[in-house]
Amino acid sequence: MSNKMAANELIGLIKNVFLPRPYEKAIGIMVDLPDSVVKDDSSWAARRRIASEWVHLLRQHRDKLGLDTHLVAYGNVHTNNGDLPERAWVVDDSPLPDTSEGLDINSAVAMEKIYSDFPILVAITKFSSTAPLKMAAKKFGIRAATMPGFGEKMIPALRLDYTEINRRVNALKELLDRATGANIVFSYPGGQSKLHLDLRHRGCHASGGLLTESGVAGNLPSGEAYIVPYEGEISGDPSRSEGELPVQFGKEIVIYKIVGNRAVKVLSSGRESERESALLDKEPGYSNLAELGLGVLAPFGIKPIGAILLDEKLGLHIAFGRSEHFGGQVGPDAFSSPEAVIHIDRVYVPEMQPDICPESVDLCFNDETTMPLMRKGNYVITF
Repeated sequence: MSNKMAANELIGLIKNVFLPRPYEKAIGIMVDLPDSVVKDDSSWAARRRIASEWVHLLRQHRDKLGLDTHLVAYGNVHTNNGDLPERAWVVDDSPLPDTSEGLDINSAVAMEKIYSDFPILVAITKFSSTAPLKMAAKKFGIRAATMPGFGEKMIPALRLDYTEINRRVNALKELLDRATGANIVFSYPGGQSKLHLDLRHRGCHASGGLLTESGVAGNLPSGEAYIVPYEGEISGDPSRSEGELPVQFGKEIVIYKIVGNRAVKVLSSGRESERESALLDKEPGYSNLAELGLGVLAPFGIKPIGAILLDEKLGLHIAFGRSEHFGGQVGPDAFSSPEAVIHIDRVYVPEMQPDICPESVDLCFNDETTMPLMRKGNYVITF
């Protein structure tokens, strides 16, 4: 099957995901541009071509879509989930420049005007805009699909039945909303690590690919339920997240010691362990356990492709860093600079961390009961 979206597929996807209202008149396809700090690369250039092609295709079929389509560009923010620039450009009728330095400052518009003019946004970018667009969605009532790192290899995941994916994701959300904790056991050559994540005082988010309500933003492709572990912000009630978390970097397994929902030190040794230890010291915000995520796409035959946008939707993942866009407490001010702001997922599927196996994931509830959720990375519940 082709790795390009046909017009009817693209129109059907937008209608299914957003369910546009009769009074909504426009959709914006957003891209970020290279600059002198972050140079262009082939996949980034291909991503911008896809965005331009989609704009052209949707404009050709405006009557079927029922929306005007515009291409919106902004200078990249040098990091995933950093705050977006204050200004952007609507570049429909002029060639998209190779870098943000090629944009005419006199034709820039405030980002708030973008949110006002485009109730629906699709962000096909190099750096993830999920966090800032989640915040903007809540403030301005827009709906946004974020597609950081998107490429043609992800097209098959856009053709899935998102009604069924949404149903499975909401089943997981219902469980995580009731859970007070999660106990996870990881095995790896030469050892085993146990981690407890405190899920009290939190609500779960469902990213099932349907963005039909105002004020929401989420990934496409989609298919995960996710929750921020409790970070201890209530006076006298510290976070109970603790234990050890292993993450594989190449051949090396880095083991973090977790106390109070933060990675307080690295227990392993090696080049990657030293690098991660230095990063924890430099960026306290990075040490925060920002997300427990449960993806559902693996049973649909989707495989990892080396892009986190898709890969995290396959199964279990745990993130470090920024969390306030998910309802947590750690935001950009916890980092040394806007460029240092990060939310990074570590995905526990064999293709990505082949030497680490999530042997078991059990949910804990208020009545002191537990429920098996996963064994050896596979769900053991009936959806």
